[in-house]
Amino acid sequence: MGSPELPVPDGLVLRPFRGVRFAVDDPAKVTSPPYDLIADDDVRALLDSHPNNVVRLILPRPTTPAEPTNARRNADAVPVAGGGGLGSPESTEVGAPTDLNDAGDGQPATASDIDETRYAEARDTLRAWLEAGILTTDALPALYVYEQRGPGILQRGLIGDVGIADPTQGIILPHEHVFPGPVADRLALMSTTQANLEPIFLLYDGGDGQATRLVDEVATTREPLVAAHTEDGLTHRLWAITDATEIAAVNADLRPRQALIADGHHRYATYRVLQRQEHTARTQTPPAHPANLTATDTSASPLNDAIASSLQADTTSSADQADMTSPRTDSTSSPRTDTTTFGRTDPASFGRSDTTSFSRTDPASFGRGTGTSSVTADAPQARETSTARPESGPWDFGLALLVDVSAYPPDLKAIHRVIPALPLAEAAARAKGAWRVHDYPSLTEGLAALDATSGPAFLLAGEGGTHLLTDPDPMQLAHAMPADRSDRWNALNTSILTEFLMPKVWDMQDDEQTVRIVHHDARSAAEQAARAGGTAVILKPLAVADVLAVAAAGERVPRKSTSFGPKPRTGLILRTFATD
Repeated sequence: MGSPELPVPDGLVLRPFRGVRFAVDDPAKVTSPPYDLIADDDVRALLDSHPNNVVRLILPRPTTPAEPTNARRNADAVPVAGGGGLGSPESTEVGAPTDLNDAGDGQPATASDIDETRYAEARDTLRAWLEAGILTTDALPALYVYEQRGPGILQRGLIGDVGIADPTQGIILPHEHVFPGPVADRLALMSTTQANLEPIFLLYDGGDGQATRLVDEVATTREPLVAAHTEDGLTHRLWAITDATEIAAVNADLRPRQALIADGHHRYATYRVLQRQEHTARTQTPPAHPANLTATDTSASPLNDAIASSLQADTTSSADQADMTSPRTDSTSSPRTDTTTFGRTDPASFGRSDTTSFSRTDPASFGRGTGTSSVTADAPQARETSTARPESGPWDFGLALLVDVSAYPPDLKAIHRVIPALPLAEAAARAKGAWRVHDYPSLTEGLAALDATSGPAFLLAGEGGTHLLTDPDPMQLAHAMPADRSDRWNALNTSILTEFLMPKVWDMQDDEQTVRIVHHDARSAAEQAARAGGTAVILKPLAVADVLAVAAAGERVPRKSTSFGPKPRTGLILRTFATD
């Protein structure tokens, strides 16, 4: 459970905020992909497109030219189990520069490796752009409807301040582990700038609820605030919902639902670390104005200790999390079985007795003010007792895009592996002792065969053709898969890869030292494997339903299992704590 001094939302809360937006002629030129998908060459191209591109804020340049710029990606670090982090691969793709989360000696980056002047530069740039009118703040708090449209793509959702919740509350669910290095980097940036510069990406099952209906009504009948056409062929549009009645209706619909982190696990973990640090600091010293806080103001403890203690604070067993996060579709649901569904949370889990909850009477005032009483769903006696809750602030919320999967199913793509040290012929030969191996002369034929295969299957590619692995030996497979994992988890292709194919068949680990990661592009993976004289392992994408169910049961999928899209474009809307 979360620390008793931290307020928690009494459900899935999306609070309006005063958005900060670029006042430029072509907003597309000041936007960028998410920070963790930007390589050094991309930074230069983005800055060439516009000197005020948001990349100057999310990836501030180092103080010396010799220092690399990619301090934000996954390190060769051990993931923090149950660390409240969840979802997509915040890591470098093949061909991108080396991670700065590696301190240069093969060890994960720590707080002492962080160049704090980089983040001060981002803070100063943000302030200068606000003062110069390059960035402007909307006059009224709003929830923002966000649409992404392109060939074969239509996704709509809501951007707002999501109430930060402990994963054990069953409100916002992770599905992947997080690493300390990227959290330290994002924490330094958020605490120094006192801002959320890009939204995380959340999914929920809206079931044609009021929130989804309003999103569609706004997007089809009202004039947008912003329209931007980016180089990837997508058109991005934003609308502001400022009407208090509409905002209240959205939150009434969202409250009993669950959300899954699709992209932004490390940023959400950072939200939680920053929340804990801010509340800790305010119990020890008089609070400072948010605009005057820096990374060194927000914690009396060393940064590494703060991250470790916060990420470890909520660690629970999978079985415990399954009990706390299993949702019920309504009050008449049948008793829980071994199949966990994703959708509406158990209201009895909100506002547990060791936490305090945000008031829900006025969505525009969530988390504002002090000393208000709150009522927990599982403690009727609380209705008779006024209980002061901790003073809440902007750090009790985080910028998020929330998308209804029932209305706008996400595009879940595979993440492939390249193993430079494993020749293709050797990989296929060693696999024959545990798999049925089918040979195909071309990658096109191999991919078609993989697509048509049901059950566990992997396509091996590189120099000299392709080999499809199917029908693993059931005895060997059963012996390799962890007994303490659910059947659904053990059936995931990435679970079979990490627990059986790589360690048992090839005597290798699926880690950063051994494996390169290639997002989505099977042909690129095969070409890189051929150039390296190694093996590409081509995977089919996981099913969205499987990821949701695994997360709802309190488990985490193996690393680099999911790549949800389309991801929100960075730079269309920002959030600063001073105007929250």
